[in-house]
Amino acid sequence: MGCNNTTNLLSVEEAIANMLKTVTPVSKIDRLPLTKALGYVVAKDIMSPLNVPSFANSAMDGYALRSVDLSPKTQTLTMIGKAFAGQPFSDIVEAGQCVRIMTGAPLPAGADCVIMQEETHANDDQITFENDSVKINNNIRPIGDDLHQGDLVIAQGTRLSAREMPLLASLGVATVDVFIKPIVAFFSTGDELQTLGNPLAEGQIYDSNRYGISALLTKMGCDVLDLGIIPDDQDSLRETFLKAADSAHMVITSGGVSVGEADYTKQILEEIGHIDFWKIAMKPGKPFAFGRLNNALFCGLPGNPVSAMVTFYQLVQPLLAKLSGHSAYTSPIRVPATTHSALKKQPGRVDFQRGIAHQDTQGQWHVTTTGNQGSGAFRSMHLANCFIILECERGRVEQDETVTIELFNTAFY
Repeated sequence: MGCNNTTNLLSVEEAIANMLKTVTPVSKIDRLPLTKALGYVVAKDIMSPLNVPSFANSAMDGYALRSVDLSPKTQTLTMIGKAFAGQPFSDIVEAGQCVRIMTGAPLPAGADCVIMQEETHANDDQITFENDSVKINNNIRPIGDDLHQGDLVIAQGTRLSAREMPLLASLGVATVDVFIKPIVAFFSTGDELQTLGNPLAEGQIYDSNRYGISALLTKMGCDVLDLGIIPDDQDSLRETFLKAADSAHMVITSGGVSVGEADYTKQILEEIGHIDFWKIAMKPGKPFAFGRLNNALFCGLPGNPVSAMVTFYQLVQPLLAKLSGHSAYTSPIRVPATTHSALKKQPGRVDFQRGIAHQDTQGQWHVTTTGNQGSGAFRSMHLANCFIILECERGRVEQDETVTIELFNTAFY
């Protein structure tokens, strides 16, 4: 996906690599109750405090017995009791006996196997077994079958999701050491922007980018600080930048990173911070800025709605993952697909077009365009479930050619 050109634009890969080199993950640790830990990143390895299961138990509904008691000559045993999950059978199973047992119930003393109820016939307390050839530990979950005490359960750097929460609860883990969430301050710039709920004046549009950025930051597990819309005024922008830098680990702006006369962001950043790079060889999203404001990272997103979302997804997302200590983060999945749409493309920049992907019955991927690929046409992002990634040097793509698609991850869902 690299882009060798003469325009002095960084490739997406170079930009990400350069940014990640500058990031130091948050290091402050907090101890939270499990009920409050969803979305946080685990700060220390979590080891199992117990064996799971902690007792041998039945893997199904049936009868617990001694395997040596069944033979071609002896297929009927006497049921002497019942065992339920949470209500174990407390006596010992002896020769010629069996116990009715339910899934999850502790294995009674003396028994060494379980036969499922579908392989039996009951006549009062006389249980006849169809299968006289059984093995020790048949249909039994032994102690530590899932986890042994001291096993690694969740590694440092894992972001807690709905998959981890019941696992930790099953181990009796009531509190978790986590990294604090990074604080991200963001705002939009531009006199043309209007707040929702107010009527549009001539030449104005509603500010949509802050809502997308806020949603993405929340999905990424950040504490968000929305500073609103800042007009194209140098003093207001300078004051807002300083406020944001003092209160956040990262500052994100939307708009003000192009070359218009009223775009003061670059000038102010050169006064109170520094810019590492300003332009990326990608479409949409060429005017993306990265640098620092005092101790805060800075990302300047383009003002066009699609460009802002694409640059956040492709460039800011891995940056935030490292900042939050989420070392288990993986990039979105990319797979080859057959396109059923012709795709317009000019060589020179990698193009992230919006597409709708599906798999056929043989597991092969297919993709169609969402239509209008303009950087202001946000409906195309709403319709999409993937990016169609067209390489820097590639030109127009015809129907039935193979392309690379990147399936949206949970940031967009």
